Amino acid sequence: MTVAVHLRRHLRRLLLLLASCCLLSLLFSAYFLFTNSAPALQLAQSAEPACSQPLPLSPYRPLPDPNPPGPPHARRPPTEPVVLVLVESQYSQLGQDIVAVLEAARFRFRMEIAPGKGDLPPLTEQGRGRYALVVYENLLKYDADAWNRQLLQRYLREHGVAVVAFYRSTENSPPLLRLRGLPLLLRTNPTLRDACVAPGSPLLHVTRPGLEPGALPGDDWTSFSSNHSSYRAVLQARPRDSGPGAGSGDNPGPGSGAGLQATVVQDLGLYDGVQRVLFGHGLGYWLHRLLLVDAISYLTDRRLSLGLERHVLVDIDDIFVGKEGTRMNPKDVKVLPRQTCGLFTHTIYYKEYPGGPKELDKSIRGGELFLTVLLNPISIFMTHLSNYGNDRLGLYTFVHLVSFLQTWTNLKLHTLPPLQLAHKYFQLFPDQRHPLWQNPCDDKRHKDIWSKEKTCDRLPRFMVIGPQKTGTTALYLFLLMHPSISSNYPSPKTFEEVQFFNTNNYHKGIDWYMEFFPVPSNVTTDFLFEKSANYFPSEEAPPRAAALLPKAKVLTLLINPSDRAYSWYQHQRAHEDHAALRFTFYDVISAHRGAPAELRSLQNRCLSPGSYATHTERWLAFYPANQLLIIDGQQLRSDPAAVMDEVQRFLGVTPHFNYSQALTFDPQKGFWCQLLDGGRTKCLGKSKGRKYPPMDPEARAFLSRYYREPNVELSKLLHRLGQPLPSWLREELQKVR
Repeated sequence: MTVAVHLRRHLRRLLLLLASCCLLSLLFSAYFLFTNSAPALQLAQSAEPACSQPLPLSPYRPLPDPNPPGPPHARRPPTEPVVLVLVESQYSQLGQDIVAVLEAARFRFRMEIAPGKGDLPPLTEQGRGRYALVVYENLLKYDADAWNRQLLQRYLREHGVAVVAFYRSTENSPPLLRLRGLPLLLRTNPTLRDACVAPGSPLLHVTRPGLEPGALPGDDWTSFSSNHSSYRAVLQARPRDSGPGAGSGDNPGPGSGAGLQATVVQDLGLYDGVQRVLFGHGLGYWLHRLLLVDAISYLTDRRLSLGLERHVLVDIDDIFVGKEGTRMNPKDVKVLPRQTCGLFTHTIYYKEYPGGPKELDKSIRGGELFLTVLLNPISIFMTHLSNYGNDRLGLYTFVHLVSFLQTWTNLKLHTLPPLQLAHKYFQLFPDQRHPLWQNPCDDKRHKDIWSKEKTCDRLPRFMVIGPQKTGTTALYLFLLMHPSISSNYPSPKTFEEVQFFNTNNYHKGIDWYMEFFPVPSNVTTDFLFEKSANYFPSEEAPPRAAALLPKAKVLTLLINPSDRAYSWYQHQRAHEDHAALRFTFYDVISAHRGAPAELRSLQNRCLSPGSYATHTERWLAFYPANQLLIIDGQQLRSDPAAVMDEVQRFLGVTPHFNYSQALTFDPQKGFWCQLLDGGRTKCLGKSKGRKYPPMDPEARAFLSRYYREPNVELSKLLHRLGQPLPSWLREELQKVR
């Protein structure tokens, strides 16, 4: 009995001791968590009464309409779901921000330099509108040239196309600006606070009305006011001092002062028949990016819209670490595109977050994390086990992200198991079953996790894209004569051509591609390039090349398409192509649909590349015009030194190389060759410059008729690009008359 009593007492003491240890452990953990870090991001606030009613910009009084809208169109001409983006320059920050939103949302777009007094890009094609929306980086460029404005206004009204435009004040901006032809007044450089999304705006779809208290970033804002009922405030803010008469300008007028000032306005099109959304700042402010998504959706009648459904999955990395037998195997893994969220293995304490805790909070509150979910129907975030211990940054990040999304958007958040999410992803984006390689050095996050042994300096700075049989091999050899220019290593199968962007080589990845190029000794002065003449007519090559080499310059050579077709036919005969040996050239080019497959295939290779305007426009859809040089192949053959001088200027390569002294004409070969020491020459191989019978007149006449319209379109394209017409094209156009 005594032994049992002693045992019970000892057991009681042991339990009390264990309970005390557990309590002390909890106290120490709590002390560690709350003294070592202080995640104190407040959840987003909802709208206050000051934001609960839409406010008019100013009292309405009717104004005469210089362009009355007229009766509504029963049926407007159709437009392509493409956005025309008119930027100040290729590298302007706001222009890049606009393009980044469009790319992330997977909206098709075309970027052009906004003309000051030059021509607008073609807006229609065969009666169909090329663009469903026009975006101006600079509102004043939209207002600048009367002739372009008149042409654009006509297109907008006839096709029901709207405009988005931005105006960002500078220290040199006048206090007040009036837009020509619109009853709209701009006030520049106010300092503002307390941004308020108007709840009554018809523009809102993803965006939820609300108030964000605090100062708006920067002092380069612009506010709008109008005396016409066509204008509605979408985003408003107060002057920071909120004193009487606050605002800029000598005569602030209606809409300024201590009241709300409109920094984003919607033009309903009641004044001149054109709808617009105008932003009084860039896209550095997160609410502007959110409202831009809604503006694109509303102004295109939801044709370019992301919808409201979002699926989010948080992936916890290090799943392969564990006891033998419990780890996942490669066969258990399905790969989907993942997003980084700023949490890495070393980010475990709030106060020690890279850049400070405010960087993480900024990413959540309208920054990178917020925009990732906004612009992607499916987001899979990569985190690590260590993010869920210590300060619990993983939980902190996603709890606050969801709260912020629910406060400011109407998005409906869902999740699915990984395999189901994979099926859904590829249902939404079937084209992404095939990769689109992007430059890993364009994104700091990718560069940080990329191998230190790799470098993007091995990617080419320009490309020669063809087409075949126009002189690309001669241009290739002339380029290699320059001391600062080098090309890829030869391929055992395709010789000097890599043929990466237009063949199955693309699926071998960018590491395979970069292995073809040397590491430049001087990344500033050395120019790497590749020549693949099959790129020009390829449909896959332009988007693939632009994704990996967006800043590369592009060179193409054009000769008379009739001569190019005949040269290709003779090239195939020399290589003993069965169809070329069996059929005459006229039989090939005039073959009908019912002809044998081998004949139709040869016909296509002869004729299709000669539709120069079509293929060039495809490249211009992905590269701006100032990155494309169209070379007259006939001039390269007759006066290569002059052409190479033009090429050097276009590339910006130094030092200037004197081709007049480095080239000599070989009368036996019939073309120009490299002049070596001792008077020797280095010419193209035996396969170049073949002698073959002249084209028969019947075939020449057939091809002149066949290429009549393509040549006319090419002349229009060259005129638009400000490039001279080659002599062969002028001769062909004279036949049209």
